[in-house]
Amino acid sequence: MLVRKLATVLALVLATSSAALAQSPTRIEQFKAWGAYSYPANGGKVCYVLSVPQDKSPASVDHGDIFFLISQRPGQNISYEPQAMMGYELQANSKVTVTIDARSFTMFTKEKSAWVENAAEEPALVAAMRSGKAMRVDAASKRGTKTTYNYSLQGISAALKAIESCK
Repeated sequence: MLVRKLATVLALVLATSSAALAQSPTRIEQFKAWGAYSYPANGGKVCYVLSVPQDKSPASVDHGDIFFLISQRPGQNISYEPQAMMGYELQANSKVTVTIDARSFTMFTKEKSAWVENAAEEPALVAAMRSGKAMRVDAASKRGTKTTYNYSLQGISAALKAIESCK
């Protein structure tokens, strides 16, 4: 089931990048709840790790495909960029909150995705993910529905290590 969801997610990731439309991702390895992947792009390589939530709330709504990823794009000088991707349009000008243990991070939204509001906090979010046990993502849909997603952080450190040397 997880592999099938991840395959769907990979298709969505590729669809968000016009340069990658013709490329197929290669799974590097699965590390518990997190998978490591790569695909060629612009004469280089894009690598990323991703996971799907263990549970979604409220259970009464159609969430679509939801996932969290961290990408490395050396050709674009992007290293360990966290991103939340939703299966629905996010509320305009809303914020997504990522909570790991007692620490919270704010993400800005655009359409179906969210990125860390203050790019200088990206390394702190990734470090918190490496040392944390669980992660919660809170968002609001375009219709105003409050949603919550809980992710396991088991395997995140090993998955990030697998994409460390992405070139």
